[in-house]
Amino acid sequence: MITAKEMNALGIPNEKRIMPLAMKLVNVALANGACAETLREALRAMCESPASMTADAVLGPLAQVMREFFPGGARFTPRETPAPWRRWGEARVEDSAIRQMEDACSLPAAVRGALMPDAHTGYGLPIGGVLAVRNAVIPYAVGVDIACRMRLSVLDMPVAALASRRAGLINALERETRFGVGAGFERGERREHAVMDEDWTITAPTRANKDKAWKQLGSSGGGNHFAEFGELHLDAPAELGGVYLEQGVYLALLSHSGSRGTGESVAGHYSGLAMSLRPALPRELRHLAWLDLDGEAGREYWAAMELMGRYASANHELIHAHVLRDLGAEALTHVENHHNFAWREEHGAETVIVHRKGATPAGSGVQGIIPGSMGDPGFVVRGRGNGASLNSCSHGAGRLMSRTEAFRTLNENEALAYLQERGVELISGGLDEAPMAYKNIHEVMAAQSDLVDILARFEPRLVKMAPEGKRGHERKRSLKRSL
Repeated sequence: MITAKEMNALGIPNEKRIMPLAMKLVNVALANGACAETLREALRAMCESPASMTADAVLGPLAQVMREFFPGGARFTPRETPAPWRRWGEARVEDSAIRQMEDACSLPAAVRGALMPDAHTGYGLPIGGVLAVRNAVIPYAVGVDIACRMRLSVLDMPVAALASRRAGLINALERETRFGVGAGFERGERREHAVMDEDWTITAPTRANKDKAWKQLGSSGGGNHFAEFGELHLDAPAELGGVYLEQGVYLALLSHSGSRGTGESVAGHYSGLAMSLRPALPRELRHLAWLDLDGEAGREYWAAMELMGRYASANHELIHAHVLRDLGAEALTHVENHHNFAWREEHGAETVIVHRKGATPAGSGVQGIIPGSMGDPGFVVRGRGNGASLNSCSHGAGRLMSRTEAFRTLNENEALAYLQERGVELISGGLDEAPMAYKNIHEVMAAQSDLVDILARFEPRLVKMAPEGKRGHERKRSLKRSL
């Protein structure tokens, strides 16, 4: 007898299309007098190379299914030497984040990596980690919030409106988007966008969550997501988003949101599938389980990820369109970017899949946004195309302490005083997002001066995040409004 547990140890994944078929074929073979040890050897060989076993009289049907999931084989063999990687901003980067980057570079498909100065520990690949691999995608290296994204719009309203139209600006944020885990718009209020006319049946999780996605379209969510008004300072004339702007100070709207509950469902489904398909991975690499892009699961995830990218972009587009319409304002220009995604790119004369988990694309001339915190500036940047970083830069200041540590150690009055000193009014938000929970954004920017050039500085003034009870964390405390 060969048990499911034993077959899993041999490399057969505990997946609904694979393990039951493996059990059936092996049990039939054993009942017909096959040698158990011979079957074990055959199972090992099939995990090494499913394509070589498709004509096998006993395991052929299983090999056919395995080949769909594992074109390159199911066994795990680490690289003899880790893929090279570099890091920026060594100060205050946790040892655990460095170990995660080292682990990622031990994967057989790994080509090269980079660690950004805002890096901290995540699941699998650290937040702020960049990893290039060959012909594979790692769901946890994209992240749980697929296509988490920034968008900044420069308004045609004078910056003096921050004072003269303060109530109207706050009301626009509170009326025209929604904050909190699960928050969205009821049927009579739902936003319209062509992204909802796309084919959402391409994967099981997108099909099952289309209605939720429509409800949450145009919403901001919980966690560290926000929408805020502030001053955009251009110390010299610059072209932003293809539009030339004179030196000066402008009123701007900045938003941070992603693919909401549907993206999380996609991430959860395919992360779990990837881990179940890679039973031979050692424990420390479990969250780095990958899907071959030549296989069915990999192609499905890639299609779902790209749909989530378009959905997240539509999400921001609608937040900005509805807030500006409420104010009777127009956008002079805008800049936007993903920072949780995977891209097909050319590096070192080969096509690779570049995962940026909490990292911003910074190819030569590519513009992006690096926020600070609710009380510190963010920056519009232009990439310098530094190949050593895989054309990447940080996605923010990066957390200095966990949410649990922030709740335990930070003082609400000190946080509010910090905001007040900097002229920031917090409409709603959590102590876990206080500025002191983050690294110094100026140190982070200085550490990546070879990756980006700064085009403009954004100073937050009116900040809205998910209020108390809607933040999605076990210990919920909100900061009061700073008057």
